[in-house]
Amino acid sequence: MTARAVPMARHETDWVGIFFAVVLTLVIIFPLIVVATWSVANVWRYPAVIPQEFGLRYWHMTLARADMWTSITTSITLSLVVTALSALICLPAAYAFARMEFPARSFLFFSFIAGQAFPKFGLLVAIAGIFLQLQLIGSFWGVVLIQLVGTLLLMIWIPVAAFQNVDRRMEEAARDVGAGPLRVFRSITLPQAGPTIAAAILLTFVNTFYETEGAWLIGAPGVRTMPVQMIFVINNQPVIQLGAVLSVLLWVPSIFALIFARRVIGSGSFARGFGA
Repeated sequence: MTARAVPMARHETDWVGIFFAVVLTLVIIFPLIVVATWSVANVWRYPAVIPQEFGLRYWHMTLARADMWTSITTSITLSLVVTALSALICLPAAYAFARMEFPARSFLFFSFIAGQAFPKFGLLVAIAGIFLQLQLIGSFWGVVLIQLVGTLLLMIWIPVAAFQNVDRRMEEAARDVGAGPLRVFRSITLPQAGPTIAAAILLTFVNTFYETEGAWLIGAPGVRTMPVQMIFVINNQPVIQLGAVLSVLLWVPSIFALIFARRVIGSGSFARGFGA
């Protein structure tokens, strides 16, 4: 007997999907290329398609400013402090919301979204009035507190899903063989919830670094983060190249965050952390 050839399935090219993928890539990448080009353009006048003179003049001007380095240090310090405090406060709360029953649990859990349901600036103005009475305006810890408010949703809402999705049967099996609560949490619960917690911490750090409204309203003029410093520089010197250099500098945290997510967390674990 001769074996019949099985016709191979024909795969049709999804030209519509490819078209939208290309358009989306151009929409995202093209502005980044333009900004990066402006940052190394000493002279670029209309109607030239490329700069007439390339150079690092505006990089030297920006990095020679002492206040720029101060703002970078302030942003990194603030982001680390806020992320650490947020994890210390919110992760136990997330575990409690996910695993425990207590009065008004649902009301308290959904109340963390309430701050996102109103215009953010109006909420910040109301908080600023309270901070003014407490003499926290223009202080480092005033900015820390206002930025902590913005991390609640990420550091509670996302980890709650992680703790709820931990396999309870594995925890029960570990307890059946004599493991204590801390051993079960360290060996079973935390490894499964880890990718989500890492994702929440990563997003919290990046969002805190880029947060502008609260840092400007509460911190200025005593505390200037990098985004706030960018506003002051552009307002005082409306030069396109300076804004481009500052924008490129602001990309650095995102780049390191992506490298961290890719190499330390791992693409598969990072996706599973969000339940994908």
